Amino acid sequence: MQQAAAEQRLLRLSIGVTIFVALFGVLFGLLSGSLSIVFDGMFAAIDAAMSGLALLVSRLVARGNGSRRFQFGYWHLEPMVLAFNGGMLMLLCLYAFVNAVDSFLAGGRQLDFDWAMAYAIVTCVICFGMFFYARRANRRIDSDFVRLDAQSWLMSATITTALLAAFAIAWALGGTRFAPLTVYADPVVLALLTLCLVFVPIRIVRAALREILLITPPDLDAHVRRVMDDIVARRGFTSYTSYVAKVGRAQFIEIHVHVPGDTPLDSVGAVDAIRREIAEALGSEGPQRWLTIDFTADPNWL
Repeated sequence: MQQAAAEQRLLRLSIGVTIFVALFGVLFGLLSGSLSIVFDGMFAAIDAAMSGLALLVSRLVARGNGSRRFQFGYWHLEPMVLAFNGGMLMLLCLYAFVNAVDSFLAGGRQLDFDWAMAYAIVTCVICFGMFFYARRANRRIDSDFVRLDAQSWLMSATITTALLAAFAIAWALGGTRFAPLTVYADPVVLALLTLCLVFVPIRIVRAALREILLITPPDLDAHVRRVMDDIVARRGFTSYTSYVAKVGRAQFIEIHVHVPGDTPLDSVGAVDAIRREIAEALGSEGPQRWLTIDFTADPNWL
């Protein structure tokens, strides 16, 4: 519960700061005439909305084992939110890239570099500060939502740093023979940023889809097989089958053990002792793990 409370506090702080950065970005983008700054502000606005959704799901997950309607809990909502978040960021990058190309072909945009650079400096400090704060806090919390939130702050900080560098270079070229090219600074920077940043939400969506589609995590599968190979060999069982999946922060492990027909499992206590041995060997016991272990002498039940 303390972990969930810390996660929610951090997400609430992130939402508040993100809303401020979003409004700040849209305002300064309009004042300076920069589409890339407006994009930065819109990126922050979408991130705030997604952080709010993540906070809601975090509260649901903190309830534990769900309800009569959601008997396996709310774990499945986590990768769904991550996939939706990543998908929205991918669409935003695509839309921004199209606008950058259109602006470039239309002859560029004239910017007020004083407003633009003031925005970039202030936002840079805020974004890097939130990134380091969230990353440090997540060492204790170990939350996918906070990890994604930290990545979003890093993306925002990277965007703003690139904007600051581009605006500074364009401002320095203002009094030279290259001054006519400064109108292309904004669309070129915006296009390059979107092309680079789109790979971050692509990775987020791919990882979330692996969980939504219940693709078996190789590390977890290998760990379960190592434990069961040892148990089967030591106890003289015939064989076993195992099925594992990871959904959000929840692990689902199902193990069916084939035992010889004359195995002396003559009491529930004896069977529970073996289950306890397997559970302890697997480790990481908690409300996030759903573990099912059964024993049978009939191979048709495997």
